[in-house]
Amino acid sequence: MRDAKIDLDWADSTYTFRLAWGQIAELQEKTDAGPYVVLNRLHNGQWRVEDISNVLRLGLIGGGMSPAEALKKVRTYVEARPPLESLIHAQAVLAAGLMGAPEETVGEREAASLEVVSTSSPTGSLDLPPSTEQVP
Repeated sequence: MRDAKIDLDWADSTYTFRLAWGQIAELQEKTDAGPYVVLNRLHNGQWRVEDISNVLRLGLIGGGMSPAEALKKVRTYVEARPPLESLIHAQAVLAAGLMGAPEETVGEREAASLEVVSTSSPTGSLDLPPSTEQVP
């Protein structure tokens, strides 16, 4: 099951971050942008400082921290520090929220049970390699 939790060494300890549906919806509201737009901004250098702080604050809340404690941590370790110190953490938290955490094994069981079958193309005279398709 993909719950998008990610544990990161950040600030003064290791914390669990998670952006579930509710946190992603709030992120959209706070940043006035869709989550993938925010992720792109974080990766391409067009981010806003609020992108970083909102992702981390909401990720801490989704990871189980109280909103008051999450706000305190973000004020201390994000807003009082240079933004680039927290950029990579915000990238990781938002990517995990949108795509799942890297250690989650999605689809591996299903992929292992697929058999690859070669099929001949009716245009075999074009010297194209045969196509392959996966059959369950």
